[in-house]
Amino acid sequence: MNPHRTGRSLTAAAAAVVLSLTSAGFANASAGVPRDHGEDEITVGIKFDQPGIGLKTPDGTYTGFDVDVATYVARELGHDPSDIVWKEAKSADRETLLQRGDVDFIAASYSINDERAQKVDFAGPYLLAHQDVLIRADDDSIKQPSDLNDKKLCSVTGSTSAQNVKTELAPDAQLQEYGGYSECLTGLENGVIDAVTTDDSILAGYASQNEFKDKFKLGGFKMSNENYGIGVQKGSDLKDRINTALQKMVADGSWDAAVEKNFGPAGYRNEPAPKIGVVVE
Repeated sequence: MNPHRTGRSLTAAAAAVVLSLTSAGFANASAGVPRDHGEDEITVGIKFDQPGIGLKTPDGTYTGFDVDVATYVARELGHDPSDIVWKEAKSADRETLLQRGDVDFIAASYSINDERAQKVDFAGPYLLAHQDVLIRADDDSIKQPSDLNDKKLCSVTGSTSAQNVKTELAPDAQLQEYGGYSECLTGLENGVIDAVTTDDSILAGYASQNEFKDKFKLGGFKMSNENYGIGVQKGSDLKDRINTALQKMVADGSWDAAVEKNFGPAGYRNEPAPKIGVVVE
């Protein structure tokens, strides 16, 4: 049997396999009950609603940069793409999913920070994103963050991105909070909103969709550093194995290809691939 496979059979004959996989970091009994799935399967948490990052399409397939990264990593861990069980990892649920052992790892626009690192471990970073704004392609009035003053700025309800602009960069911006970024983009397209703010990678993913082609552009403001990492259970040696996979992905050109495939249509000027294991403050 391939030692990288994540067998979960609870029969007496497979007890030794379960123990070996536990030591490899796929199941941590102290952190949560191991999943019960097929011996070749690996469960990966991603976003289901972020075009260009992680999106579940109407036909049931999954697309996006995080999907491509996770698929590459899973293959390096010994799993074919058909072995992957995709699980939605909403922002508020990510730590819980890992702590309970509901997923093997999470790649879901998951920014590394000190608070999260107390609860889970991170491989990576595999992408350096920045807070930015998306504006209409023909809008030349917003050239720097301060130009957002008196403009209608949109983000999702509860987002820290819009508040960062309001408190630090453009206090007179007229903040509009919607339930989702798709609503913000509809408002931007219709002229009801002047700018949308969140991570530039997320904005580029939306702008790359066919229905928005050539309608929007990124401001390129780089208002924060967001180091996307792959989350694993605390103490899991899976972190080191994923880092090795990410280093190979960068070295063989697969990382660049995934960036161009998912963000290219938006003219996203991404940062070069980050050095794996080095978080940019």
